[in-house]
Amino acid sequence: MQKLKIKSDTSLSKWSIEKAREVYNIREWGKGFFEINDKGNVIVLPTKDRSTYVDIRELVEDLSIRGLKPPLLLRFTGILRQRIDEIHSAFHRAIKEYGYKGKYYGVYPIKVNQSRQVVEDIVEFGSAYNFGLEAGTKAEMLIALSTLSKSESIIICNGYKDDEYIEMALWATKMGLQVFIVVEKPSEVDLIIKWSKSLRVKPLMGIRAKLTARGRGKWESSGGDKSKFGLFPSEIIAAVEKIKEAKLESSVKLLHFHLGSQITSIQSIKEALSESTRIFIELCKMGLEMEYFDVGGGLAVDYDGSKTNFSSSANYSLEEYASDVVSAVSEVCGENNIPVPNIISESGRALVAYHSVLILNVLGSIKLAEEKEKIEVEEDAHELVHSMKEVLDGLSMKNFQESYHDALQIRDDSLTLFNVGILSLKDRGRIERIFWEMCKKLAKIVGSLDYVPDEFENLEKFISDTYYLNFSVFQSLPDHWAVKQLFPICPIHRLKEEPMRWATLADITCDSDGKIDQFIDLHDVKHTIELHEMNDKPYYLGVFLVGAYQESLGDLHNLFGDTNVIHISVTGKERYRIERIIEGDTVKDVLSYMQYQKRDILNAIRRNIEDAIDERKISIRDSARILKFLDDGLEGYTYLE
Repeated sequence: MQKLKIKSDTSLSKWSIEKAREVYNIREWGKGFFEINDKGNVIVLPTKDRSTYVDIRELVEDLSIRGLKPPLLLRFTGILRQRIDEIHSAFHRAIKEYGYKGKYYGVYPIKVNQSRQVVEDIVEFGSAYNFGLEAGTKAEMLIALSTLSKSESIIICNGYKDDEYIEMALWATKMGLQVFIVVEKPSEVDLIIKWSKSLRVKPLMGIRAKLTARGRGKWESSGGDKSKFGLFPSEIIAAVEKIKEAKLESSVKLLHFHLGSQITSIQSIKEALSESTRIFIELCKMGLEMEYFDVGGGLAVDYDGSKTNFSSSANYSLEEYASDVVSAVSEVCGENNIPVPNIISESGRALVAYHSVLILNVLGSIKLAEEKEKIEVEEDAHELVHSMKEVLDGLSMKNFQESYHDALQIRDDSLTLFNVGILSLKDRGRIERIFWEMCKKLAKIVGSLDYVPDEFENLEKFISDTYYLNFSVFQSLPDHWAVKQLFPICPIHRLKEEPMRWATLADITCDSDGKIDQFIDLHDVKHTIELHEMNDKPYYLGVFLVGAYQESLGDLHNLFGDTNVIHISVTGKERYRIERIIEGDTVKDVLSYMQYQKRDILNAIRRNIEDAIDERKISIRDSARILKFLDDGLEGYTYLE
């Protein structure tokens, strides 16, 4: 059972920047891309080189001067380049180590982050490696065809397919591109045969195997017998027979499988490799000229830095992953005297997660347990107030559990008496003040225990502050809202100061789900985060590793739109260049998504204004100011400015 950690006014150990690194675990999840400098600010190092970095706090100040205020999504393009290099280098070293004769090709799944600038950067940075793209829909196929121009780069067509999808892929093949149509269900074989004859083009085909092996983590249902995609062994045999009848067996070049996103355990990957390599060998023995082995995605990101098989972590490294893939294919092909295939991986999350940081400004906070002066109880107070004060004064290490039970009973009784009109609002308020003060003192006692009784496990969260952030969880962190995906969160400055508050985070939507109350921890999930006292200066938090899925999955709850996005190249020590600015949605933009047009809205309001003028409630000068104010508001940011 985890020991409760409660902030006290006097720290047992002196606070330092090294302590900040430990509390926020930045070195573990940061993987060399993020650090804390001597000023106590978080810095980003896109190449992991100490001579090339930028202070994120100072960057946010610069952007504010340029008129770009939080919430902001910062994309550090150098991290994308670095991750492409790291993934290719890992496979290159494994290929060299095992004397592997095949090549490695990286393919980026567009669905992970479809933003044009991200896809174009990946294609540009990966051009030296003939980096390819994976499309799961017709729209993504059009992105791939319009972005990739090198015939050496591979396009993988996954997902369910209709006539138009397959015709589009075959036209691209006829144009000289390497477009693999991966068969996901048996009926697609008929469509491929039909359109290849119609267009007189020899297709490039792949078969997706539905493995019995399953992944681990939040998306483990993507694999296994109940997977949406892929062919069972019996379906693979039937598909191959049909392909042979059409004399297209030489078109089948690729075997594909996919266990799901964020596979946290290397054992799952090894089990999948054991099964899939055997399928590959059997396809070769059936007379197919297999040249590619596609392990799909699933390469996990260690969001909490714990290096475990927890759902927000991974118990293996990139190097171990590449080594296991290469060695598994090499071994089984060697045993069967079959030439090794080229290896493809579709590691989207691991490629793009690190390069994006969400910057949020804190708007304010609410503190439940905060008494700076000793609580005095007036003689005329209700007897329940005096009883609660007696429990507080008598609280000790010996009776803390009994005292807590007494306090809960008094609090419940006070609510009952208040509801029937016997207890005044003033006395109820006095009882609440004493109760929260008692909880604060109780937390210090419980925090010193080696064993924490079950009823006190959530005490830290119970008495925590609420910090209000200028953003929408539904728009910017949909995976946290939907599946409780954990993301590293950390103040980007003031880390030379000890954070003295425990807090949960709330967004500005009108929804009780708009909150963050689960945070990364090296050993477990925390329900609060350590933050600093608010003062009269801006206070900023960074949410890290948000480059995968969050933007495309975000919704318009309460009509909060896309945030400002800034693409940044770090060019030296405290030097950077802004490559692109993608302005966030205005109020007019999000209203138009719901079929409300600015012109119609203003015309409707003008009618109300004219009525108010007729009734002499406002002047003509007032009406002009109102319309100017509304026009500016429609063109403004959807978030608080």
